[in-house]
Amino acid sequence: MSAAKATVAVWKFSSCDGCQLSLLDCEDELLAVAEQVEIAYFMEASSRQLPGPYDLSIVEGSITTPEQLELIQSVRQQSRFLVAIGACATAGGIQALRNLVDVKDYIATVYAHPEYISTLATSTPISEHVTVDFELRGCPINKQQLLEVISAFLRQRRPQISDHAVCIECKLSGVACLTTSRGLPCMGPVTHAGCGALCPRYDRPCFGCYGPKENPNPDAMSQWWQASLGVDSVKIIENMRNFNAAAPAFHNAAERMNTGGKDD
Repeated sequence: MSAAKATVAVWKFSSCDGCQLSLLDCEDELLAVAEQVEIAYFMEASSRQLPGPYDLSIVEGSITTPEQLELIQSVRQQSRFLVAIGACATAGGIQALRNLVDVKDYIATVYAHPEYISTLATSTPISEHVTVDFELRGCPINKQQLLEVISAFLRQRRPQISDHAVCIECKLSGVACLTTSRGLPCMGPVTHAGCGALCPRYDRPCFGCYGPKENPNPDAMSQWWQASLGVDSVKIIENMRNFNAAAPAFHNAAERMNTGGKDD
């Protein structure tokens, strides 16, 4: 980077704001980051807006409206690097459940005047529309991982983010496996690390909020759940169709389960 401060922009699309709040929750660390960069656009934190181009754009949320589709193209054009954060931006979010139905039926049910609603048929991740330089998973994201990603891009190095499963975090934390010790169905074997095994620490099986890990095998896990734990197909599909319903690994596994093992 040049001697001038790098410019950072934070953008929101269809989401709950949780990932942006994770950045604000950094508190002291965020102050240190702010000393090193020029926060040019971050409506969650300030009404101050500076025009692009930007050295780094951080994007939260999925694409669900025609206006958002146009905006993300503009953001990409103005950004040297673009990082998608959270389940919505990386996998369409929980709102991607709309992709399984005709969204028009639900608009007519929810809204008194559906003719005023302008929306796309699907909720899609940022990478389906523009080039993304890095995806940070989670619902919400891990704030320490976000700081690492920001630091890495500002220093032009690869972010040091582990891509192993939550099971590894359980072992590193000394948490007993809930599947082998108590027979509970847990998404840990196929879920991306980053949460610090938060749910298993409190005797709650992982439910996959960080999305698929690298090279997951949800079909093998589903077969194990059925054969050894007696879990029915409805429960398995519910676990695949949550915060990361549109992530290909989870979506395809759910579809195969729903159709009795046949591909789409």
